[in-house]
Amino acid sequence: MKKHPYIVGLTGGIGSGKSTVAAEFRHLGIHTVDADYASRAVVEPNMPALAEIAMHFGKDIILPSGQLDRAKLREIIFADADQKTWLEALLHPLISKWIIAQLESADSPYVILESPLLFETDQHLLVNTVLLVDLPVNQQIDRASARDGNDKQQIERIIASQMPRQEKVNRADWVFDNALNQDTMAARIEGLHGKFMTFAQPTN
Repeated sequence: MKKHPYIVGLTGGIGSGKSTVAAEFRHLGIHTVDADYASRAVVEPNMPALAEIAMHFGKDIILPSGQLDRAKLREIIFADADQKTWLEALLHPLISKWIIAQLESADSPYVILESPLLFETDQHLLVNTVLLVDLPVNQQIDRASARDGNDKQQIERIIASQMPRQEKVNRADWVFDNALNQDTMAARIEGLHGKFMTFAQPTN
């Protein structure tokens, strides 16, 4: 029987630098599973979920390429809580199934589940420990708008729809302060890596 991997949940708000931190762990040979990618994979063309979304929201939610118009869908669900609830009920079980399969196939000493909504969904139940990439909200907004070219008000709405920053800090086992000098990032991640390697060792 395959041993279940030790799983580190990596989370952080939009623009916090979570993906950069995940990349540093990959450089150390650690397999990462991206929940955002999972959310895209389950709505690829010809996937059953995409057909259900088109039936619910209308065919114009599908781009001429056959892909989901994620920008349009995002506008709808952030403007209507009921629509957001409907979409989550459809997608979350599918996303969880995809994530679990990826986690169990990982072959590194431990595996990272990178998820912006780790606490807001049941994905936190999949992990052994949680690492939060933390950044003051004003810096999140500045970095996210510079990176994506999104309107700052839209980014503020996304942040407002997620768990408050302080609550995430309180619930996390480890907090990575990404407001510190970026030149220290690699060394700090190597320190965490050493701890996670120790925790991942078999106890018998």
